[in-house]
Amino acid sequence: MFRFAKRRQKTLALAPPSHYVGAVNRRKFLRQAGLTGASLACAAPFSLLTGCAARRGVPSSANRVYAAPDISFVGGACGLPPVHVSADREIRTVVGLRPFRPSGFVVRAEKLDDTLVVHNYGHGGGGITLSWGTGKLAVDLGAQGHTGSVAVLGSGAVGLATARLLQEAGFGVTIYTKDLPPNTTSNIAGGQWFPFLVSDPEKRTAHFNQQFLAAAEFAYRRYQIMVGPHFGIRWMRNYFINDQPWNEQAYGGKESALRSMMPELRDLTPREHPFPDSAFVRQFDTMIVEPPLYLAAMLDEIQLAGATLKVIEIRDRGEIQKLPEKLVFNCTGLGAKALFADEELTPVKGQLTILLPQPEVQYAIGRGDLYMFPRTDGILLGGTHEQGVWTLEPNLEKKQDILARHKAFFDGFKKC
Repeated sequence: MFRFAKRRQKTLALAPPSHYVGAVNRRKFLRQAGLTGASLACAAPFSLLTGCAARRGVPSSANRVYAAPDISFVGGACGLPPVHVSADREIRTVVGLRPFRPSGFVVRAEKLDDTLVVHNYGHGGGGITLSWGTGKLAVDLGAQGHTGSVAVLGSGAVGLATARLLQEAGFGVTIYTKDLPPNTTSNIAGGQWFPFLVSDPEKRTAHFNQQFLAAAEFAYRRYQIMVGPHFGIRWMRNYFINDQPWNEQAYGGKESALRSMMPELRDLTPREHPFPDSAFVRQFDTMIVEPPLYLAAMLDEIQLAGATLKVIEIRDRGEIQKLPEKLVFNCTGLGAKALFADEELTPVKGQLTILLPQPEVQYAIGRGDLYMFPRTDGILLGGTHEQGVWTLEPNLEKKQDILARHKAFFDGFKKC
Protein backbone atom coordinates (compact mmCIF):
# COMPACT_ATOMS: atom_id res chain seq x y z
CA MET A 1 0.00 0.00 0.00
CA PHE A 2 2.79 2.43 0.84
CA ARG A 3 5.65 2.95 -1.57
CA PHE A 4 8.41 4.32 0.64
CA ALA A 5 11.47 5.89 -0.93
CA LYS A 6 13.55 4.83 2.05
CA ARG A 7 13.44 2.26 4.76
CA ARG A 8 11.66 3.47 7.89
CA GLN A 9 13.81 4.22 10.90
CA LYS A 10 12.25 2.83 14.03
CA THR A 11 13.51 4.82 16.98
CA LEU A 12 11.03 7.12 18.73
CA ALA A 13 7.26 7.51 19.08
CA LEU A 14 4.90 10.28 20.00
CA ALA A 15 1.25 10.55 20.69
CA PRO A 16 -0.37 10.99 17.28
CA PRO A 17 -2.09 14.25 16.41
CA SER A 18 -5.88 14.43 16.49
CA HIS A 19 -8.53 15.60 14.10
CA TYR A 20 -11.50 15.51 16.24
CA VAL A 21 -13.42 18.36 17.48
CA GLY A 22 -16.05 18.30 20.07
CA ALA A 23 -18.13 20.84 21.81
CA VAL A 24 -19.43 20.62 25.33
CA ASN A 25 -22.88 20.70 23.86
CA ARG A 26 -22.77 19.81 20.21
CA ARG A 27 -26.38 20.63 19.49
CA LYS A 28 -25.98 24.06 21.05
CA PHE A 29 -22.79 24.69 19.12
CA LEU A 30 -24.27 23.62 15.81
CA ARG A 31 -27.22 25.90 16.31
CA GLN A 32 -24.80 28.75 16.97
CA ALA A 33 -22.71 27.70 14.01
CA GLY A 34 -25.68 27.68 11.69
CA LEU A 35 -25.49 23.97 10.82
CA THR A 36 -26.71 20.82 12.51
CA GLY A 37 -24.54 18.18 10.96
CA ALA A 38 -21.05 17.06 11.72
CA SER A 39 -18.42 17.48 9.13
CA LEU A 40 -15.59 15.89 10.89
CA ALA A 41 -16.84 13.23 13.05
CA CYS A 42 -13.83 12.19 14.87
CA ALA A 43 -13.51 9.89 12.02
CA ALA A 44 -9.88 11.13 12.09
CA PRO A 45 -10.48 13.27 12.94
CA PHE A 46 -12.29 10.48 14.52
CA SER A 47 -10.74 12.75 13.14
CA LEU A 48 -13.43 10.21 11.72
CA LEU A 49 -10.34 12.97 11.19
CA THR A 50 -6.45 13.59 11.87
CA GLY A 51 -4.60 14.13 15.09
CA CYS A 52 -6.93 12.21 17.45
CA ALA A 53 -5.91 9.25 19.50
CA ALA A 54 -7.08 6.27 17.51
CA ARG A 55 -7.96 2.65 18.02
CA ARG A 56 -5.59 0.50 15.99
CA GLY A 57 -6.32 -2.20 13.49
CA VAL A 58 -8.37 -0.06 11.14
CA PRO A 59 -8.30 -1.45 7.60
CA SER A 60 -6.99 0.85 4.90
CA SER A 61 -8.83 1.72 1.71
CA ALA A 62 -5.74 2.82 -0.18
CA ASN A 63 -6.16 0.04 -2.72
CA ARG A 64 -9.85 0.61 -3.36
CA VAL A 65 -11.18 1.97 -6.63
CA TYR A 66 -11.67 5.74 -6.62
CA ALA A 67 -15.23 6.72 -7.52
CA ALA A 68 -15.71 9.84 -9.62
CA PRO A 69 -18.10 12.32 -7.98
CA ASP A 70 -21.34 13.63 -9.39
CA ILE A 71 -22.46 16.90 -7.86
CA SER A 72 -24.28 18.20 -10.93
CA PHE A 73 -27.70 18.11 -9.29
CA VAL A 74 -30.22 20.43 -10.88
CA GLY A 75 -33.40 21.60 -9.19
CA GLY A 76 -32.72 20.30 -5.70
CA ALA A 77 -32.17 16.88 -4.21
CA CYS A 78 -35.03 14.87 -5.66
CA GLY A 79 -34.03 11.39 -6.69
CA LEU A 80 -31.17 10.94 -4.24
CA PRO A 81 -30.58 7.25 -3.53
CA PRO A 82 -31.06 6.43 0.17
CA VAL A 83 -28.40 4.73 2.25
CA HIS A 84 -29.25 1.10 3.05
CA VAL A 85 -28.88 0.98 6.81
CA SER A 86 -28.91 -2.40 8.54
CA ALA A 87 -26.77 -4.17 11.10
CA ASP A 88 -25.73 -6.86 8.64
CA ARG A 89 -24.15 -4.22 6.38
CA GLU A 90 -21.76 -3.04 9.10
CA ILE A 91 -18.11 -3.72 8.32
CA ARG A 92 -16.48 -2.00 11.30
CA THR A 93 -16.96 0.49 14.11
CA VAL A 94 -14.11 2.82 15.02
CA VAL A 95 -13.41 5.16 17.90
CA GLY A 96 -11.17 8.20 18.17
CA LEU A 97 -10.50 11.09 20.51
CA ARG A 98 -10.82 14.61 19.18
CA PRO A 99 -8.27 17.09 20.63
CA PHE A 100 -10.64 19.89 21.58
CA ARG A 101 -9.87 23.29 23.08
CA PRO A 102 -12.87 25.56 23.75
CA SER A 103 -10.80 28.61 22.76
CA GLY A 104 -9.63 26.92 19.54
CA PHE A 105 -6.41 25.53 18.11
CA VAL A 106 -2.97 26.72 19.20
CA VAL A 107 -0.43 28.21 16.79
CA ARG A 108 2.27 29.98 18.78
CA ALA A 109 5.99 29.79 19.54
CA GLU A 110 7.68 28.83 22.80
CA LYS A 111 11.39 28.90 23.63
CA LEU A 112 12.97 25.95 25.46
CA ASP A 113 16.53 27.16 26.08
CA ASP A 114 18.15 27.04 22.62
CA THR A 115 15.20 25.20 21.01
CA LEU A 116 12.28 27.05 19.44
CA VAL A 117 9.05 25.06 19.59
CA VAL A 118 6.18 26.14 17.34
CA HIS A 119 2.89 24.68 18.50
CA ASN A 120 0.25 23.58 16.00
CA TYR A 121 -2.39 21.45 17.73
CA GLY A 122 -5.88 21.36 19.23
CA HIS A 123 -7.96 21.41 16.04
CA GLY A 124 -10.91 19.48 17.41
CA GLY A 125 -12.98 18.22 14.49
CA GLY A 126 -11.18 20.41 11.97
CA GLY A 127 -7.78 18.74 11.81
CA ILE A 128 -7.83 17.57 8.22
CA THR A 129 -9.76 20.66 7.13
CA LEU A 130 -7.36 23.20 8.62
CA SER A 131 -4.09 21.24 8.52
CA TRP A 132 -2.56 23.06 5.55
CA GLY A 133 -3.70 26.43 6.86
CA THR A 134 -2.41 26.14 10.41
CA GLY A 135 0.71 24.50 8.98
CA LYS A 136 1.26 27.64 6.90
CA LEU A 137 0.75 29.86 9.97
CA ALA A 138 3.21 27.76 11.96
CA VAL A 139 5.87 27.74 9.25
CA ASP A 140 5.56 31.50 8.73
CA LEU A 141 5.88 32.00 12.47
CA GLY A 142 8.91 29.81 13.10
CA ALA A 143 10.92 29.33 9.94
CA GLN A 144 11.90 32.88 9.04
CA GLY A 145 15.62 33.35 9.49
CA HIS A 146 16.22 29.74 10.52
CA THR A 147 19.01 27.72 8.98
CA GLY A 148 19.49 24.00 9.30
CA SER A 149 17.13 21.08 9.54
CA VAL A 150 13.85 21.08 11.46
CA ALA A 151 11.80 18.54 13.41
CA VAL A 152 8.09 17.82 13.25
CA LEU A 153 6.44 15.94 16.11
CA GLY A 154 3.51 13.83 14.89
CA SER A 155 2.47 12.28 11.59
CA GLY A 156 -1.25 12.87 11.39
CA ALA A 157 -2.72 15.23 8.82
CA VAL A 158 -1.47 18.32 10.68
CA GLY A 159 2.07 17.01 11.07
CA LEU A 160 2.33 15.83 7.47
CA ALA A 161 1.03 19.11 6.00
CA THR A 162 3.43 21.08 8.19
CA ALA A 163 6.34 18.85 7.15
CA ARG A 164 5.52 19.24 3.46
CA LEU A 165 5.32 23.03 3.73
CA LEU A 166 8.70 23.09 5.45
CA GLN A 167 10.17 21.02 2.61
CA GLU A 168 8.68 23.41 0.08
CA ALA A 169 10.40 26.23 1.97
CA GLY A 170 13.73 24.44 1.50
CA PHE A 171 14.23 22.78 4.88
CA GLY A 172 15.37 19.27 5.64
CA VAL A 173 12.75 17.58 7.84
CA THR A 174 12.84 14.80 10.41
CA ILE A 175 9.46 13.55 11.64
CA TYR A 176 9.39 12.05 15.14
CA THR A 177 6.19 10.13 15.72
CA LYS A 178 4.74 7.46 17.95
CA ASP A 179 2.80 5.90 15.06
CA LEU A 180 2.81 6.24 11.30
CA PRO A 181 -0.16 5.99 8.97
CA PRO A 182 -2.19 3.79 8.84
CA ASN A 183 -2.03 3.75 12.65
CA THR A 184 -2.98 7.38 13.29
CA THR A 185 -6.42 8.66 14.10
CA SER A 186 -6.34 10.68 10.90
CA ASN A 187 -6.72 7.40 9.02
CA ILE A 188 -10.19 6.94 10.44
CA ALA A 189 -11.28 10.53 10.02
CA GLY A 190 -14.40 11.37 8.05
CA GLY A 191 -12.49 13.95 6.07
CA GLN A 192 -15.21 16.35 4.96
CA TRP A 193 -13.70 19.77 4.24
CA PHE A 194 -15.40 22.24 6.53
CA PRO A 195 -14.28 23.58 9.92
CA PHE A 196 -17.02 22.22 12.13
CA LEU A 197 -16.58 22.06 15.88
CA VAL A 198 -13.20 23.74 16.01
CA SER A 199 -13.99 25.88 19.08
CA ASP A 200 -16.68 27.11 21.40
CA PRO A 201 -18.20 30.23 19.77
CA GLU A 202 -18.37 31.92 23.16
CA LYS A 203 -14.62 31.44 23.75
CA ARG A 204 -13.24 32.79 20.46
CA THR A 205 -10.99 35.83 20.55
CA ALA A 206 -10.27 38.35 17.81
CA HIS A 207 -6.77 36.86 17.47
CA PHE A 208 -8.15 33.35 17.07
CA ASN A 209 -10.72 34.52 14.52
CA GLN A 210 -7.95 36.12 12.47
CA GLN A 211 -5.83 32.95 12.56
CA PHE A 212 -8.83 30.76 11.84
CA LEU A 213 -9.89 32.67 8.73
CA ALA A 214 -6.34 32.79 7.36
CA ALA A 215 -5.94 29.04 7.94
CA ALA A 216 -9.28 28.19 6.34
CA GLU A 217 -8.59 30.30 3.24
CA PHE A 218 -5.15 28.79 2.66
CA ALA A 219 -6.30 25.21 3.28
CA TYR A 220 -9.31 25.63 0.99
CA ARG A 221 -7.08 26.70 -1.89
CA ARG A 222 -4.43 24.09 -1.20
CA TYR A 223 -6.83 21.17 -1.25
CA GLN A 224 -8.31 22.32 -4.55
CA ILE A 225 -5.02 21.80 -6.36
CA MET A 226 -4.86 18.28 -4.91
CA VAL A 227 -8.28 17.11 -6.13
CA GLY A 228 -8.13 13.76 -7.87
CA PRO A 229 -7.63 10.05 -7.23
CA HIS A 230 -3.97 10.27 -6.21
CA PHE A 231 -4.74 12.11 -2.97
CA GLY A 232 -8.29 10.78 -2.70
CA ILE A 233 -9.94 14.21 -2.79
CA ARG A 234 -13.17 15.06 -4.59
CA TRP A 235 -16.02 17.55 -4.57
CA MET A 236 -19.32 16.51 -3.03
CA ARG A 237 -22.73 18.00 -2.35
CA ASN A 238 -23.76 18.34 1.28
CA TYR A 239 -27.24 18.67 2.76
CA PHE A 240 -27.74 20.06 6.25
CA ILE A 241 -31.07 19.67 7.97
CA ASN A 242 -32.37 21.68 10.91
CA ASP A 243 -35.57 22.14 12.87
CA GLN A 244 -35.10 25.90 13.24
CA PRO A 245 -33.87 28.79 11.07
CA TRP A 246 -30.16 29.02 10.34
CA ASN A 247 -27.83 31.36 12.18
CA GLU A 248 -26.69 33.39 9.17
CA GLN A 249 -23.75 35.01 10.98
CA ALA A 250 -22.23 31.65 11.93
CA TYR A 251 -19.72 29.58 9.93
CA GLY A 252 -22.41 27.90 7.83
CA GLY A 253 -24.52 31.02 7.36
CA LYS A 254 -25.06 33.25 4.36
CA GLU A 255 -23.26 36.12 6.11
CA SER A 256 -20.35 33.95 7.25
CA ALA A 257 -16.73 34.92 6.74
CA LEU A 258 -16.51 31.50 5.03
CA ARG A 259 -19.30 32.24 2.56
CA SER A 260 -16.94 32.20 -0.45
CA MET A 261 -15.93 28.65 0.54
CA MET A 262 -19.48 27.33 0.23
CA PRO A 263 -20.26 27.23 -3.51
CA GLU A 264 -23.79 26.37 -4.61
CA LEU A 265 -25.18 27.38 -1.22
CA ARG A 266 -28.95 27.67 -1.20
CA ASP A 267 -31.95 26.61 0.83
CA LEU A 268 -34.28 23.96 -0.56
CA THR A 269 -38.06 24.02 -0.48
CA PRO A 270 -39.98 20.91 0.65
CA ARG A 271 -40.63 20.06 -3.02
CA GLU A 272 -36.91 19.96 -3.77
CA HIS A 273 -35.77 17.21 -1.42
CA PRO A 274 -36.82 13.76 -0.16
CA PHE A 275 -35.84 14.22 3.49
CA PRO A 276 -38.52 13.43 6.10
CA ASP A 277 -39.45 15.83 8.91
CA SER A 278 -37.12 18.50 7.61
CA ALA A 279 -38.19 22.07 8.30
CA PHE A 280 -35.01 23.69 7.01
CA VAL A 281 -32.67 22.18 4.41
CA ARG A 282 -29.50 23.86 3.18
CA GLN A 283 -27.07 22.63 0.56
CA PHE A 284 -23.58 23.57 -0.52
CA ASP A 285 -20.64 21.84 -2.15
CA THR A 286 -17.33 21.10 -0.50
CA MET A 287 -14.50 18.61 -0.77
CA ILE A 288 -14.17 15.27 0.92
CA VAL A 289 -10.73 13.90 1.72
CA GLU A 290 -10.37 10.12 2.01
CA PRO A 291 -7.80 9.79 4.81
CA PRO A 292 -6.42 6.32 3.95
CA LEU A 293 -5.65 7.47 0.40
CA TYR A 294 -4.60 10.98 1.32
CA LEU A 295 -2.25 10.11 4.18
CA ALA A 296 -0.55 7.34 2.23
CA ALA A 297 0.07 9.70 -0.69
CA MET A 298 1.30 12.47 1.62
CA LEU A 299 3.71 10.15 3.41
CA ASP A 300 5.07 8.94 0.09
CA GLU A 301 5.53 12.49 -1.18
CA ILE A 302 7.28 13.64 1.98
CA GLN A 303 9.67 10.71 1.95
CA LEU A 304 10.42 11.09 -1.74
CA ALA A 305 11.35 14.69 -0.96
CA GLY A 306 13.94 13.42 1.50
CA ALA A 307 12.31 13.45 4.94
CA THR A 308 13.59 11.15 7.67
CA LEU A 309 11.03 9.28 9.77
CA LYS A 310 11.83 8.19 13.32
CA VAL A 311 9.23 6.16 15.17
CA ILE A 312 9.85 7.19 18.76
CA GLU A 313 7.90 8.40 21.76
CA ILE A 314 8.74 11.87 22.98
CA ARG A 315 7.73 11.78 26.63
CA ASP A 316 8.66 15.23 27.93
CA ARG A 317 10.10 18.60 27.04
CA GLY A 318 13.55 17.52 28.11
CA GLU A 319 13.62 14.99 25.27
CA ILE A 320 12.64 17.73 22.84
CA GLN A 321 15.58 19.84 23.99
CA LYS A 322 17.92 16.91 23.32
CA LEU A 323 16.88 16.64 19.68
CA PRO A 324 19.56 17.75 17.21
CA GLU A 325 17.06 20.04 15.45
CA LYS A 326 16.68 23.39 17.18
CA LEU A 327 13.44 24.31 15.44
CA VAL A 328 10.64 21.91 16.39
CA PHE A 329 6.99 21.93 15.27
CA ASN A 330 4.66 20.38 17.83
CA CYS A 331 1.82 18.67 15.93
CA THR A 332 1.01 16.08 18.60
CA GLY A 333 -2.73 16.72 18.90
CA LEU A 334 -4.06 15.33 22.15
CA GLY A 335 -0.53 14.35 23.12
CA ALA A 336 0.21 18.03 23.78
CA LYS A 337 -1.93 17.86 26.91
CA ALA A 338 0.71 15.90 28.81
CA LEU A 339 3.73 17.02 26.81
CA PHE A 340 3.12 20.75 27.36
CA ALA A 341 0.69 20.71 30.30
CA ASP A 342 -2.21 22.17 28.30
CA GLU A 343 -5.06 21.83 30.77
CA GLU A 344 -7.60 23.27 28.34
CA LEU A 345 -7.00 20.47 25.84
CA THR A 346 -9.54 17.70 26.36
CA PRO A 347 -10.61 14.57 24.49
CA VAL A 348 -14.01 14.34 22.89
CA LYS A 349 -14.72 10.72 22.10
CA GLY A 350 -16.22 10.07 18.69
CA GLN A 351 -17.55 6.82 17.29
CA LEU A 352 -18.28 5.88 13.68
CA THR A 353 -19.99 2.85 12.22
CA ILE A 354 -19.01 2.04 8.65
CA LEU A 355 -21.34 0.19 6.31
CA LEU A 356 -20.58 -1.54 3.03
CA PRO A 357 -19.86 0.93 0.22
CA GLN A 358 -22.72 2.24 -1.90
CA PRO A 359 -21.11 3.78 -5.00
CA GLU A 360 -24.40 5.38 -6.06
CA VAL A 361 -24.48 7.54 -2.90
CA GLN A 362 -22.50 10.66 -3.70
CA TYR A 363 -23.80 13.19 -1.17
CA ALA A 364 -23.29 13.89 2.54
CA ILE A 365 -25.90 14.52 5.23
CA GLY A 366 -25.76 16.47 8.49
CA ARG A 367 -28.86 16.27 10.67
CA GLY A 368 -28.79 17.21 14.33
CA ASP A 369 -26.00 15.14 15.86
CA LEU A 370 -26.16 12.61 13.01
CA TYR A 371 -24.00 12.67 9.90
CA MET A 372 -23.31 10.48 6.90
CA PHE A 373 -20.33 10.61 4.55
CA PRO A 374 -19.92 8.27 1.59
CA ARG A 375 -16.40 7.11 0.83
CA THR A 376 -14.95 4.45 -1.42
CA ASP A 377 -14.18 2.29 1.62
CA GLY A 378 -17.70 2.50 3.04
CA ILE A 379 -20.62 4.61 4.23
CA LEU A 380 -19.65 6.43 7.44
CA LEU A 381 -22.38 6.95 10.03
CA GLY A 382 -21.96 9.11 13.14
CA GLY A 383 -21.97 10.47 15.60
CA THR A 384 -21.07 10.73 19.22
CA HIS A 385 -19.37 13.55 21.13
CA GLU A 386 -18.42 12.52 24.66
CA GLN A 387 -16.31 15.21 26.24
CA GLY A 388 -13.67 14.15 28.74
CA VAL A 389 -13.96 10.45 27.84
CA TRP A 390 -10.61 8.75 27.17
CA THR A 391 -11.67 5.18 26.40
CA LEU A 392 -11.26 3.84 22.87
CA GLU A 393 -13.73 1.04 23.40
CA PRO A 394 -16.85 1.21 21.18
CA ASN A 395 -20.13 1.93 22.96
CA LEU A 396 -22.52 -0.71 21.61
CA GLU A 397 -25.61 1.05 22.94
CA LYS A 398 -24.68 4.25 21.14
CA LYS A 399 -23.91 2.31 17.98
CA GLN A 400 -27.37 0.74 17.98
CA ASP A 401 -28.95 4.15 18.56
CA ILE A 402 -27.02 5.72 15.67
CA LEU A 403 -27.95 2.88 13.32
CA ALA A 404 -31.62 3.04 14.32
CA ARG A 405 -31.88 6.80 13.83
CA HIS A 406 -30.08 6.73 10.49
CA LYS A 407 -32.30 3.87 9.33
CA ALA A 408 -35.46 5.77 10.26
CA PHE A 409 -34.22 8.82 8.36
CA PHE A 410 -33.18 7.08 5.14
CA ASP A 411 -36.16 4.68 5.15
CA GLY A 412 -38.38 7.76 5.38
CA PHE A 413 -37.23 9.32 2.09
CA LYS A 414 -40.27 10.68 0.25
CA LYS A 415 -40.98 11.27 -3.39
CA CYS A 416 -40.68 14.82 -4.61
